[in-house]
Amino acid sequence: MAEQEFQSFLQEKTKERPLNKKKLGKRAMVTIGMAVLFGLVASLTFFLLEPLYENWLHPETPVEIIEIPEETEDTLPEDLLVEEVQPVEIEQVIPDAITSYRDLYVNLGKLSNQISKSLVTVTGVSQNMDWFNDAYESKDQTSGLLIADNGKELLVLVHSQVLQKAEDIHVTFEDGTQLSATVKEHDYNTNLSVLAVSKEGLGAEFLEKVEIAILGSSRPTSLLGSPVIALGRPFGNQASVAYGMVTSLDTTLNLIDSNYKLLTTDIYGSDHATGILVNLSGEVLGVIDQSFNTENKNLISAIGITELKRIIETMSNGKAGTYLGVHGTDVTPEAHEKLGVPLGAYITNVEMNSPAMNAGIQNGDIITEIKDTTIHTFQDYSEKIRDCFVGQILTIKLMRQSQNEFHEIELMVTVEEQK
Repeated sequence: MAEQEFQSFLQEKTKERPLNKKKLGKRAMVTIGMAVLFGLVASLTFFLLEPLYENWLHPETPVEIIEIPEETEDTLPEDLLVEEVQPVEIEQVIPDAITSYRDLYVNLGKLSNQISKSLVTVTGVSQNMDWFNDAYESKDQTSGLLIADNGKELLVLVHSQVLQKAEDIHVTFEDGTQLSATVKEHDYNTNLSVLAVSKEGLGAEFLEKVEIAILGSSRPTSLLGSPVIALGRPFGNQASVAYGMVTSLDTTLNLIDSNYKLLTTDIYGSDHATGILVNLSGEVLGVIDQSFNTENKNLISAIGITELKRIIETMSNGKAGTYLGVHGTDVTPEAHEKLGVPLGAYITNVEMNSPAMNAGIQNGDIITEIKDTTIHTFQDYSEKIRDCFVGQILTIKLMRQSQNEFHEIELMVTVEEQK
């Protein structure tokens, strides 16, 4: 009997405790609320502390603004020496002294080797297809010039001919080190570009060997007949050098919104030459460019460095070129004094559909003021436009001739990006 009662007891069902849905809901809401609060606190903590950890783990190198010193009116090349660079003494050549003649070229060779440390080889790599639709790699090379170090990058001035279709750009330094580069900015007038080579990961030993070029002056008339060295690729091949003298300074390149001086030499080279012209103090006088040399295509010519300095500075700081679209020249003192022509930037041509044309500027106008700045020469005009920014609206005052009299006109012009 007792056994039956025990089995009956085991067969009884335990009554389940009823669920308290209200209490369960409260617990669920508390759990979800705590999860959300934890997520918000974690996100806020990460948001506030992440920049500190990132800066601690990967400190960012500040980028220095590139500034090229202004030239004085009477600056001569020999007056622009930097203390760290000592000029090579060149002995006077005595016609019947073979020893002096030999020493002269030994010294020129030493100077050329020293300046070559500022030169690099720029290679543009592109992918092409042959007649059988097979891909092959094409490489174009030119000479580049080390112009600045902004603390984060080494900057290289180069002619853009090898960059037009390049998918990758490589810069090879004097010691054979090859590094990747990117285009920082391009100038459509001169077809020059500034490349940036990152300094990240470069050792101190390598950086100590890098020589930044010294930019001289192409302004003095005393350059005519002075000796120069052509370095880079004056003969079209890598690391070539030639000696000669400046034979002409009077050619002006009348480009859009800017005028440049073209230096011509007696050095016979390639019609595809690139590189630089330097004086015997090791200063760059010009950037070789044969595309403007129409009469004597094999005589080395270069764009004067004085007019290029502001363009180089603008590109080095990553600023886009500005564009109004006029060609012009200076009003000569004779025209001003004898004919009463106002001083200013005399407009010889206006580009079609340019901001200048859309604003109403015409051939023969003389720009005398831009945004409260008096314009005396076309160089004044160029520098003022270069200092503006894309999208800026300028108030321009000009003198326009009508019935033998000049009348002042005020126009509003919107600056566009160079193209």
